[in-house]
Amino acid sequence: MASCLTVSPLLVQLQSSSKIRPCKWNRSFSTPPFTTKASVSPTTSLPASEAGKLPMREIPGDYGLPFIGPINDRNDYFYNQGTELFFNSRVQKYNSTVFRANMPPGPFISSNSKVILLLDAKSFPVLFDMTKVVKRDLFTGTYMPSTELTGGYRILSYLDPSEPAHEQLKRLIFFLVKYRSSHVIPEFHSTYTTLFQTLEKELADKGKADFGNANDQAAFNFLARAFFDTNPSDTNLGSDGPSIIQKWVLFQLSPILTLGLPKLVEDPILHTFSLPPFLVQKDYQRLYEFFYNSSGSVLDEAVRLGISKEEACHNVLFATCFNSFGGMKILFPSTVKWIAGAGVKLHARLAEEVRGAVKANGGKVTIAALEMMPLVKSVVYEVFRIEPPVPLQYGRAKRDLVIESHENAFSVKEGEMLFGYQPFATKDPKIFENAEEFVPDRFLGEGEKLLKYVLWSNGPETEKTTLENKQCAGKDFVVLFSRLLVVELFLRYDTFEVEAGKSALGASVTVISLKKASF
Repeated sequence: MASCLTVSPLLVQLQSSSKIRPCKWNRSFSTPPFTTKASVSPTTSLPASEAGKLPMREIPGDYGLPFIGPINDRNDYFYNQGTELFFNSRVQKYNSTVFRANMPPGPFISSNSKVILLLDAKSFPVLFDMTKVVKRDLFTGTYMPSTELTGGYRILSYLDPSEPAHEQLKRLIFFLVKYRSSHVIPEFHSTYTTLFQTLEKELADKGKADFGNANDQAAFNFLARAFFDTNPSDTNLGSDGPSIIQKWVLFQLSPILTLGLPKLVEDPILHTFSLPPFLVQKDYQRLYEFFYNSSGSVLDEAVRLGISKEEACHNVLFATCFNSFGGMKILFPSTVKWIAGAGVKLHARLAEEVRGAVKANGGKVTIAALEMMPLVKSVVYEVFRIEPPVPLQYGRAKRDLVIESHENAFSVKEGEMLFGYQPFATKDPKIFENAEEFVPDRFLGEGEKLLKYVLWSNGPETEKTTLENKQCAGKDFVVLFSRLLVVELFLRYDTFEVEAGKSALGASVTVISLKKASF
């Protein structure tokens, strides 16, 4: 939902896939080179009494020569090193998880690419503190896409809480996610039953089935039916929703994506100049008309809140298509990938837990049944932790600050841009034991205390979204959707196998085996 998820619009396969049978999964990211000792507790943190005792250090790193420095860093980020090595190499070079560098896209799309990077779990949360940072026009980073892509409006995701429209629009999104909340579970079951039937048929016909394409259509259909009581196939939009959304979001995120094209082709087209909005305006208008015709109750609420129906519709469209659909497009394949790789023992435990809880609740999936599934909940949070769907976070210092990593304190001046790469913060080994491993039980029992370090929603998982912060308005629903996916999987199957490959962002998943439920 709004302010929730910055996601990839186009999952283009860049590498050949590899078969994932029930066995230990090796994550695709390289290990961040944090320096830590074996004796460090996985929950080590400095007590409040030690605040201010860390040695002050000047922030290392530099931005290079004007124009040249940002381009050099852009080439490293996309082509010479790649994202993970870009960060890792500088952590090693400066012996610090806080340093200065340029973030793409740079010239000519971004007028100022200078940022201070925060790559550990202690410094990262300053990006959520609205007393310390400003979030105005920073949703995508050091540049902002043209408002021509959103009907001429600055959408909620780009508003700072200090702006009056932020409260109005966030109230509207709260209304959107709640007023038809009772339809979420039954519509999810219906839609994803159809998805699994489609996969089974494709698997029988071809020996394998593409989860990604089927999930895209299912995700959009589910959101439309659950929240707007509309079946897209019964409208002029038909089945075109997912493809239009991908094209539209590509025009917004192309400056920070690589699609695997040759550098001499890709860099000038995607990273040097913005794609012209008029090329996607007709497609966007089809989406707009779909949501305007389907959102009567939501638009009436908008008028009551003092928002025009037109502005409300563009925000509802963005929240549904960019945030929610985009999140499901990235998160669901990732969830299937990690669970498949964890093996048959985990599958057996999940199947037993899911089926037992549903049986105890009259054979139906209910909120009460979900609360009887702690392992499902832990597994979902572990997916959020190990492969967060929102990797990039930005904020501008509201005033002069002192920011602390585990080892040092750093002085930041008012107006400086702060940037955090979330996968490093959520795999900080000074917080998480075996941080690079997928541990399904991590958040069971006492492990629940670690949820404050799960940061996917633009804030700690243990905090609530409010009108005053930038945390995802639909945070709890996103977690619910993910838990429902696991439940539907293990109501239907004992175990499954997939082939997983890399995409522009996230994972591509091909199902190669489905074993129907035997009990």
